Amino acid sequence: MTAGTRVEPNWLDDDEMRAWRNYVVGSSLLEYHLHRELQDAHDLALADYEILVRLAERADSRMRMSELAAEVASSKSRVSHQISRLQHAGLVQRIECPSDGRGVFAVLTERGAEVLERAAPTHADGVRRLLIDLLDVEEQAILGRVFARVTQRLGGDRG
Repeated sequence: MTAGTRVEPNWLDDDEMRAWRNYVVGSSLLEYHLHRELQDAHDLALADYEILVRLAERADSRMRMSELAAEVASSKSRVSHQISRLQHAGLVQRIECPSDGRGVFAVLTERGAEVLERAAPTHADGVRRLLIDLLDVEEQAILGRVFARVTQRLGGDRG
């Protein structure tokens, strides 16, 4: 291609555009409603809930901050700010990594585990009611495979 050559974009056809727009609007609405339900019932943001879940899934309820950021597909800076808010609320604490002076762990506190335990049924009900129950088993499997590929393509494949 020469400097003056212009390449025409590979435009989406009508069906592709409809699928894309339905995804954009649907995913935004889904996230909004799930956030709102957690916020209203438990004064907990969806993004904060996701951090508490990731910590609770670990046997020792702790993760390195950098690993946590990757798990929730967020920047280290954003997660650091979230952890500061959660720490102020008594839901997590930060501790230095004993084997690496630069490493920092986020650790779920007992209070954080209690808040998560109360919020989890609200979130699970919302996910089921607003998404899962709308899909048959085959559609659920397809959705899982599609977003596994998207995640892998974007470099976030974590198994």
